[in-house]
Amino acid sequence: MPKFFRRYQYYFLLAALVLIAFACVFAFFYYVPARASLLYGPPAKDLSIPNRIEYSTRLLSYGDELTTPLDVNGAEQPFRVESGESVASIADRLEGLGFISNGQAFFDYAVYTGIDLTIQSGDFTLSPAQSIIDIARSLQNFSPSDATLVILPGWRMEEIAASLPTSGLTIAPETFLAAANTPPQVLSFAAPATMEGFFFPDTYTLPRETTLDQLLDIIGRNFAAKLTQDLQNGFAAQNLSIYQAVTLASIVEREAVRKEESATIASVYLNRIALGMKLDADPTVQYALGYQFDTGSWWKSPLALTDLEVISAYNTYQNMGLPPTPISNPGLEALMAVAYPQTTSFYYFRAACDGSGSHVFAATFEEQIANGCP
Repeated sequence: MPKFFRRYQYYFLLAALVLIAFACVFAFFYYVPARASLLYGPPAKDLSIPNRIEYSTRLLSYGDELTTPLDVNGAEQPFRVESGESVASIADRLEGLGFISNGQAFFDYAVYTGIDLTIQSGDFTLSPAQSIIDIARSLQNFSPSDATLVILPGWRMEEIAASLPTSGLTIAPETFLAAANTPPQVLSFAAPATMEGFFFPDTYTLPRETTLDQLLDIIGRNFAAKLTQDLQNGFAAQNLSIYQAVTLASIVEREAVRKEESATIASVYLNRIALGMKLDADPTVQYALGYQFDTGSWWKSPLALTDLEVISAYNTYQNMGLPPTPISNPGLEALMAVAYPQTTSFYYFRAACDGSGSHVFAATFEEQIANGCP
């Protein structure tokens, strides 16, 4: 082979290695921590960047193990945390006593979230029917007589209801769902038809004897407290009522895998509304389809083309404007994105082809087509 071709073959190989190295650096320094934060919440503030990457990678490697109970029919049993006992020791005993399937996974989650610094000594009642995450949260620095209800951004009411049995509260999921369709007086300013969208994502530490009415009132008051005048002014500037803004934010919450894109995604939907276009939002179709028994999820992904034809008032591929109610419970970032969206000329977006969870945006349909994956 001539030296000329050997030289260019060498440059091509070098360029390929640089691209591969860049992709690996991107995955470890950006995508992996972002994905872990989306699934498991933000990392502990005192974790260094290398530790954040390390523990994010470990958590993602466990797949569903962190959220899947060891035995859904397992009975409650006593568990004692000794004074000064290390998290490693607690993790080993939890696995050895049959509460969890993987002590290392418990340890990694505890360190990642900072729960390792808030576990207290004392007597607890735990069950193999709780997931590793549920058990870790149950051992945080509050009284064992307290209950903890965690509402994650983007959950719908049914997902919140499903978490009640492991929260420590004695509220039946079906009773919760029935009552959630009669919002408390504290939310009367928004005139919601349902509390869907107004269950502000947060960790609620409550007495175990908290009643259903008290729970709904506490959650409603938390949302009302977060609804600052600054947010309300932003909604008004977009010509949206509070209820309309929360409904749009619930869609943005489900679309924005990477939270820094929230304001751009909000701009796309607001641009479509201003032009009289349909929203064509996949999450509204997922909401309309409901629970998927084959995957055990409320959010079907990916959607089939036939799914876009589902007959429902929530299907924004078939109906103009916003859906009748919010489709999930948005966090503060999604609400802020709707109140203060980016100013863009975008009317379209689609998932990037690199699997990063990011999106590519387009001003015209032709650009949208051109952004399709090969």
